[in-house]
Amino acid sequence: MGDIKRWQGQAKGRNRIVEHGGIVYTVATAGAPGRNIREQTKLALAAIDENLADVGIDKTRIVSAQIFMEDIGQKPAMDEVWCDWAGDDWHNWPQRACVGAKLAPNTLVEIVITAAKV
Repeated sequence: MGDIKRWQGQAKGRNRIVEHGGIVYTVATAGAPGRNIREQTKLALAAIDENLADVGIDKTRIVSAQIFMEDIGQKPAMDEVWCDWAGDDWHNWPQRACVGAKLAPNTLVEIVITAAKV
């Protein structure tokens, strides 16, 4: 079955990264009350970059992304930040879905990532 590796997060009851069978699962929010959707998206993506680096990979290994947004009407603004971060090479783009959802207070975006380590 293989070992399950876990990286502790700041919140009780959940981890920021879990790795099993060559697959990495991670999630990030901005944790930045008062910031707009662009700023929160930048901060969340920076946290994703850091989480992936902690397991020895980068964003080119992402296979799936789920983006939960407090206000789906702000998707175009979030998309600008996402597309800049994702880069121009479509070979490195993951499959992605955006969903409108009620999030924690002051959270405008939450990003869930699945990536291949091997």
